Amino acid sequence: MSQPLYFDAFDWQTLKRDYPLGDDFLKRYTNMSRDELFQIQDAQFKRALARAWKIPFYQRLWSAQGIEAGDISGLRDITKLPAFSKTELMESVELFPPLGDYHGLDSYGRADRPPMVLHTTSGTTGRPQPLPFGPKSREIQNLLLGRAYTFQGIGEGDRVHSVYGHGLINGGHYVRESVLHFTRALFLSAGTGVETRSLQQVQIMRDFGVTAIVGFADYIKKLAEVAHESGIVPGRDIPVRIISGHMGRESRDSLSASWGDAEIFDWYGVGDTGCIAAEGPDHDGLYVMEDAQYVEIGDVDTDTPVADGESGNIIVTCLYKDDIYPCIRFNTKDVSAVKPGASSIDLGFKRIEGFLGRSDNMIKLRGINIYPQGLAPVLEQNNAYAGEFICVAERAADGRDELTVQVEVRDGLESNIGLINAFEELLKQRFGVQMKVTLHTVGALASLTCTETRQKPIRLIDKRFK
Repeated sequence: MSQPLYFDAFDWQTLKRDYPLGDDFLKRYTNMSRDELFQIQDAQFKRALARAWKIPFYQRLWSAQGIEAGDISGLRDITKLPAFSKTELMESVELFPPLGDYHGLDSYGRADRPPMVLHTTSGTTGRPQPLPFGPKSREIQNLLLGRAYTFQGIGEGDRVHSVYGHGLINGGHYVRESVLHFTRALFLSAGTGVETRSLQQVQIMRDFGVTAIVGFADYIKKLAEVAHESGIVPGRDIPVRIISGHMGRESRDSLSASWGDAEIFDWYGVGDTGCIAAEGPDHDGLYVMEDAQYVEIGDVDTDTPVADGESGNIIVTCLYKDDIYPCIRFNTKDVSAVKPGASSIDLGFKRIEGFLGRSDNMIKLRGINIYPQGLAPVLEQNNAYAGEFICVAERAADGRDELTVQVEVRDGLESNIGLINAFEELLKQRFGVQMKVTLHTVGALASLTCTETRQKPIRLIDKRFK
């Protein structure tokens, strides 16, 4: 008996029925009750839980807390299970190299063992983590992002320019599969500035008449600057109408203006989970794809659920992942909050605020929690800001922590003492604590932020413990 190939491992029509797209998605979940949605979630969770119990990683994690298989009857008991993070995953890789023991491939018999897709994380917070996928969960992940793009208006006739990175990194491959499999748009896989030079990228965008850009906001904004410098006018020479990516706390208005008033959309996900939530046409928070993802917001120290409107770590359970690498209560360490109140478009999914920062990238300064990513919209209030910054945390001899914000400003202003004072006052007013500001010429921080070479720019250099 031959082993299953990739497309033998799931039923395509069943997949599309269970996780609808486009108008079918809106018809199914508009005005759906929370009770009905919970039944859909609970049935999937039980399948994912059953698979997880067969995997050594979860057996070890849960038994260490005294949990046995019969202790968890369904989704209502989920908080009885401990959350885990990249720390536990990388410990697994160290113990069982090179893949760790969280994938569960060995729990299948030879005849029904699915093929495995392998990528890695970008290594933003350290050594890259292996990301194994089964065919079924990979395609559902692809569908969820394709659903998000369709929800935001990308589809037939669009020419989509992607600046996500490739190599072993999951991002660029994932986005490519999502667009090609589930949107009918033409896809241009340019990658980062290392893969395709920035000037060449904007020339390609002009030549192909790109209508949508997907990627991280920092580099997308840089491409607009490169276009203007080369005499290419975004909005006129490149008819971009949609930008969909990861906005963080950056100014949406300035990004939109730099691309000829393109409409801006945010979405959130990590490599382990795929798309978790996406902004819709109402631009009122990010809708959690609750038919596939179960999201909790937990206290950054205890993982205890916090009230709606309060910020905490995003803890996610991928309800659909019941093949390779089930993902149950994964603490992303990314900070967000649930938006209270009902959706204006009556979609029956809860909404989150989007990415507010990383709890493991947080600096506590005189009792105030500072998330480096949160500085961008404050700096943008001063017209001298040129779009790039980095924070440097240091500990003085007396044990006092200090944060210096290095800021790129428009040419000729880097020695302006008054401007330094203005930026320091802006930051103090917003965060309630004094930070030091130093000014730098445009491009001077590129070697530190790595905007052109990394999918996610570096925003913090922590020297306190070195």
